[in-house]
Amino acid sequence: MYNEIDLDRIDINAKPPIEEPDRQYYYMAKCREWVRKFEWENGRKPTAFTQTFGCQMNARDSEKLAGILKSIGYCQAKDEEADFVIYNTCTVRENANNKVWGRLGYLNAYKKRHPHMKIALCGCMMQEAEVVEKIKKSYPFVDLVFGTHNIYKFAELFADSLAQERILVDIWKDTDKIVEELPVERKYGFKSGVNIMFGCNNFCSYCIVPYVRGRERSRKPEDIIAEIKGLAADGVVEIMLLGQNVNSYGKNLKEPITFAELLKRIQDIEGIERIRFMTSHPKDLSGELVEAMGKSKKICRHLHLPLQSGSSRILKAMNRHYDKEQYLSLVEKIRKAVPDIALTTDIIVGFPGETEEDFLETMDVVEQVGYESAFTFIYSKRTGTPAASMEDQVPEDVVKDRFDRLLKRVQAIAAIKAEKRTGSIEPVLVEEVNEQDKTLVTGRLSSNFVVHFPGTEEMIGKIVNVELKECKGFYFYGEAAK
Repeated sequence: MYNEIDLDRIDINAKPPIEEPDRQYYYMAKCREWVRKFEWENGRKPTAFTQTFGCQMNARDSEKLAGILKSIGYCQAKDEEADFVIYNTCTVRENANNKVWGRLGYLNAYKKRHPHMKIALCGCMMQEAEVVEKIKKSYPFVDLVFGTHNIYKFAELFADSLAQERILVDIWKDTDKIVEELPVERKYGFKSGVNIMFGCNNFCSYCIVPYVRGRERSRKPEDIIAEIKGLAADGVVEIMLLGQNVNSYGKNLKEPITFAELLKRIQDIEGIERIRFMTSHPKDLSGELVEAMGKSKKICRHLHLPLQSGSSRILKAMNRHYDKEQYLSLVEKIRKAVPDIALTTDIIVGFPGETEEDFLETMDVVEQVGYESAFTFIYSKRTGTPAASMEDQVPEDVVKDRFDRLLKRVQAIAAIKAEKRTGSIEPVLVEEVNEQDKTLVTGRLSSNFVVHFPGTEEMIGKIVNVELKECKGFYFYGEAAK
């Protein structure tokens, strides 16, 4: 839709529309006038830099921000030495917050030398009241702060911030509104993320996401299908369906639909060759979905299935709604239906009250499942979550020892699993020319393994059959099959 809108034909002297997304296009046109004035005064277009912290949903949101900035007239900068810098933040772990505070310190010094520059902060971190108060008190040079629920209002908020000197803060506690028909500047021309739902209803005891992303809201299937058809017409061959828990998609719609049914409809879209999705919560992964994955030729042979802990006692404390045996039974069903599936996972080490016996239960699941890779994390206390006030916080040295043992074993198993693929011929979606060696191109298998092989720029966006010659643990070197 947005490709059909001519901002120059919008009357910015009229009252702004009430309905979305028309209202945002009005403000984009208004911002464009400011950009033209900047260009006339400075002899150049203004530059913008968008930095993403966090998950793939954040990355998708950043593509929207970049798309709006491009429509307004900004040029994309390579780094933070730009006229406008926006940080799209994550708050899942404390380390993510610390990265933002560190970067703001750098921007403060840069803005003192370039007082005309604008700085905006958005995303999950901004949904925490104490974070916003800290910004107001310690980082008053920031111009605009908004959260996850009103990210579609970026053009309107940006226009308002241009008209005032003080910091503009616009944070919503929650919303049921979904506005998707806005400009998007995709990182890749041949693959794209597609939001199918927002928010989370699970309230895992360690997780801040339901508090900062809100309750589950599913997009209408017809809107999702229309977007994907548009992407296919634009040359996209692979899509990633995004949501905090895609397996519960459709439950809150007026006319409920299952995630498996949505996948079946998407499979019929001509031009789409690969379908990925994340994240899947084990408690909601249905037999219907397992069957759909087994029968599909387009759904990628990769499933990210977060475990978090192998101890049933700890899983109950985490409020995960499954136990060790149920998780292993689910894995067995998935492997039976999709024998060549590559399973990856998330594991938290050091959750409050975790004993050595609990940790060994996790190690046992790792041994039994044999993950192709695992994201391993040390438990991070997030203020406002039930786990933050739990007793029996595990000593740091104990957590570090367990983390190191887990990581070592996970990596060893993953290397063995990868090595078994050596010598096979598999389709690879070529993503880019290799940065280290320009004679190579880099792509991904359906199972999400990375492959480097001799090729040219013309291959980018195409699916090529490649013989996997050499395994390097987490990636392969190969040659295009003859």
